[in-house]
Amino acid sequence: MSSAALDHLIIGAGPAGTQLAYFLDRAGRDYLVTEAGETAGTAFRTFPRHRQMISINKPRTGSEDAERNLRMDWNSLLSDDPELRFTAYTGKYFPHADDYVRYLADFADAHRLNIRYGTRITRLERDGDFVATTADGTRITAKRVVVATGFGRSFVPDIPGIEATESYSDVSVDPEDFTDQRVLIIGKGNSAFETADNLNEHATRIHVLGPSALKFAWRTHFIGHLRAVNNNFLDTYQLKTQNMVLDATIGRIERRGGEFHVTLTYARRPKTVTLVYDRVITCTGFALDSSIFGAGARPELTINDRFPKLTAEFESVNVPDLYFAGTLTQVRDFKKYTNAFIHGFRYGARVLSRVLAHRYDDAAWPYRELPVDAGKLADSLLDRLNHTSALWQQFGYLCDFVSVPDGESVSRYHEEMPFDLLREPGYGAVGEVVTVSLEYGAGHSAIDPFDVEAGRAWEADPANEDRYLHPVVRHFRDGEQIAVLHLPEQLYNEWTDEDEYRRPLREFVAKAIGEAIA
Repeated sequence: MSSAALDHLIIGAGPAGTQLAYFLDRAGRDYLVTEAGETAGTAFRTFPRHRQMISINKPRTGSEDAERNLRMDWNSLLSDDPELRFTAYTGKYFPHADDYVRYLADFADAHRLNIRYGTRITRLERDGDFVATTADGTRITAKRVVVATGFGRSFVPDIPGIEATESYSDVSVDPEDFTDQRVLIIGKGNSAFETADNLNEHATRIHVLGPSALKFAWRTHFIGHLRAVNNNFLDTYQLKTQNMVLDATIGRIERRGGEFHVTLTYARRPKTVTLVYDRVITCTGFALDSSIFGAGARPELTINDRFPKLTAEFESVNVPDLYFAGTLTQVRDFKKYTNAFIHGFRYGARVLSRVLAHRYDDAAWPYRELPVDAGKLADSLLDRLNHTSALWQQFGYLCDFVSVPDGESVSRYHEEMPFDLLREPGYGAVGEVVTVSLEYGAGHSAIDPFDVEAGRAWEADPANEDRYLHPVVRHFRDGEQIAVLHLPEQLYNEWTDEDEYRRPLREFVAKAIGEAIA
C-alpha cells in the first residue's frame, strides 16, 4: 500500500488518460496513471478490428498555423511541442491503428509521464480515500480517481438467443473464413458496415440489420453515425448484388444445427419473417465495464447502463471525487458533438484539468485581462475564432467568454469553457458576459446537404440560420440570455471582413457592455 494517498489516480493510458496526465504533469500535480498493457494506447492494438481508423489525418493544409492545423488533425494530443504531432507519423488520411499506438507511446515517453504499465486495476472501492487493487494484489490509495479506460465491454441488446452470436470484438477478420456463407450483421453503425465491407468479396449474401433508419455523419455532423468511408456496402445493396440493409427488430435467434434461424419484424410494414444464416455477428456498440467498481465507488449509469451519469464537471453524480475522461464523457453531449472522439475529448481533458485545479487547488479558470473597449474585445474574439482548434472541434459545446465584473475597468477573457459549466458557481461568469462559439444552424440535419433545391429554399427564409459552421455570439446577464448574434458562414472559414464580421460584432459587444459607439 502506498504510504500516502495520491492526489490523482488515472486509470487507463489511452489517448484520454495520456492527455490528462500531460496537463497534470505540466501543472506540477501529484498523479499516477495505471495501464494494463505494456504501452500507452493498448486498446488500439485491437480496435478498430480492420485497422483503418476513421479519424482524419491531414498533414498538408497549406497553413503554417499550428493551432489552426489541429482542425484537420483529429489524432494528435495537445502539447507545447508542435513537432510531436501525429501528422508526422503517416500521411494517410485514414491512418492505420498501429501508427497510432506508436505515436501514443512516443508521446508518453517524450513527456516522461508517470505511467505504471502492466498494472490492471481489478477493484476500486472507497472508504474515505479510494483504494484501487491491482491484479497482483497491490493496493493504491488516492484522494480522487479519473477513469479513462474507454468502454471495456461490448453492449449486447436484450434479444433471446443473442448469446450464440459472434461479437465484433473477437470475430475473425479474415474474410476467407466467411467464404460462401450467408451472414447477418446486427447493428447499423460504423463497426457493422466496416465488417460488412470486409466480407463482401467472400460471403454469398450479407444482411445488415437494425431497428432505426440509417444516419449519415455527413448530414448530422456526429461522426459516430455512418461515415462515407464505411458506406461502400450501400452501393452493393442498392445495385442488387444480394446484399440488404434491413429496418427491423429481432424477436429471437435460434441455433439449429449449423444454421441460425432469425425471427424479425420489419419496421416499414407489419410483417414477421424467419430468415436463415450461417453466421450472425453482433456490432451493437460498447459500454462501460463497471465490474471493477466496488463498495462506495459504484457510479450511477445511464443510457441502457452504457455510460456513467456525469455532472458538468465530468464527475459521477453519486460518487464524489470520481471523474471520467475520454469517450466515457460523451453522455454530456450524446450523439450531438464530439466528446466521444479524440479530436473532441483532448480538449475535454484540458477542461477536466482546469476543473480539478479549481475544485482542489482553488485555482480560477485561466483568463487574461483586456480593456473594456468594444473594438479591442471584438478583435480578440475574432482573432480566436480565426485560429482556435478547440471551438472548431468542440462546436456547440465549448465557448470562449468575456466577463465584465460590475464596477471594474477591465474585462476577463476566458477560453474553452463548456456551455453547461458556464453557469456553475465559481467559474468566472460574473457581470455582463459575452460568449463566442462555432455552431451549425438549428435544424441543419433536417435537410440533405446535397439537395440544392431544398437548400436554396432553406437559405431564402430569413428566419433560418446558416446551416454550415458559423460564429454565434451571445450576451448573458445573471445567467439569462439577453441577445444572440449569428455571423454568416464563410467559404474559407476566415471571419475577417469589416462589414460582415467586425462591425456587427463590435456593435453587439458595445451594447452588451454598455458602451456607445462614437
